[in-house]
Amino acid sequence: MGDLGVRLQLLIGANKPQPAPYEVMESFVSLEVRNSDRERDTLQMTFTLGKNSLIDYGLLLNGYFDPPNRIVIAVMFGGVTEVLINGVITSHQVLPSNRPGESTLIITGEDISLMLDLDGKSRTHSQQSDSTIVKNLLDKYRKFDLEPKVSQGSDTPSRNVRVPSQQETDLGYIRRLARRNVHIFYIEPTPVLGVSHAYWGPDNRSGMPQPALTMNMGPQTNVDTPINFHFNALGPVTPEVTILDPITKRPIKIPAPSGLRVPLSARSVASLRRSVSRQSANLDSVLGMLRAQSSTTESSDAIVANGEIDAVRYGQVLRARRLVGVAGAGGNYNGNYYVKEVTHRIRRGEYKQSFSLAREGHGSLSQFVVP
Repeated sequence: MGDLGVRLQLLIGANKPQPAPYEVMESFVSLEVRNSDRERDTLQMTFTLGKNSLIDYGLLLNGYFDPPNRIVIAVMFGGVTEVLINGVITSHQVLPSNRPGESTLIITGEDISLMLDLDGKSRTHSQQSDSTIVKNLLDKYRKFDLEPKVSQGSDTPSRNVRVPSQQETDLGYIRRLARRNVHIFYIEPTPVLGVSHAYWGPDNRSGMPQPALTMNMGPQTNVDTPINFHFNALGPVTPEVTILDPITKRPIKIPAPSGLRVPLSARSVASLRRSVSRQSANLDSVLGMLRAQSSTTESSDAIVANGEIDAVRYGQVLRARRLVGVAGAGGNYNGNYYVKEVTHRIRRGEYKQSFSLAREGHGSLSQFVVP
């Protein structure tokens, strides 16, 4: 991809990924990496297959893509390296052909959080706060170059009140604790090849937005097709959480909180629906409030936008889990959005990024976005 000013970097290996050899890069056909704000990141790569002997294909004989080898995929823009995924190969598929040069190999994989989701556990974590539990669980995976970034909590239950119990994989339990604390959990690559951050903490919709996605503005336009905006008034939901007073056994309604997120729009959309939280009667007041907060933040977005950009025209990698501006879409839809998902599609001579954005309402809070 050198003619576009974009270089693809690929590292593979059983333990410490190393730069892929020439024969691997020469066989490259296409790549797709999906980065999601909540779900596990995924990858799929396609290579041409050629027989190096009468026995088998060279790429298979050398074991480059044998699961569960690690794989790191990065792109370089003008000397700046952006890592798209630190992953693990989960499978490969061979598609032979009767025509020379048309056999293909398809590699699929997931990000390094897969390693946290392989072994089910049944154990307790007595007298530990949720943040301490998460940190201790993540520390076991440092051999995969995983660096925990855990927000500190103060709730350490006594053995007489509550004993935290894990009945799932480490990943499933970490995510359950995140929902209970109105947090999110994800793993994303750092600028250091092969090293990932494991973030467990508040959903932070702040910080410097990425350069704007621009349409209808002549030479400044950088989207391939107009951005599609979807306003769903049934998206936001107001939760109803009811607990029982431990002494009187009378029901107590926990009010739904507001203003938990930094607003991105001038006019947020009021919720039309209400939901009743199940299995909340035995929660104490703190856990009941956390349940209400979690339900509110998970269903507050009414505007979703989708589109596609040419990465070379945009000039950089669009990242999920961050903000980005939108310009040229009119007063209702201009402004900053949260990037929920980005899918990178790369082949020789082409690099496209499709995206999904979200926010809670109409109108921009500022007249300007980052150009």
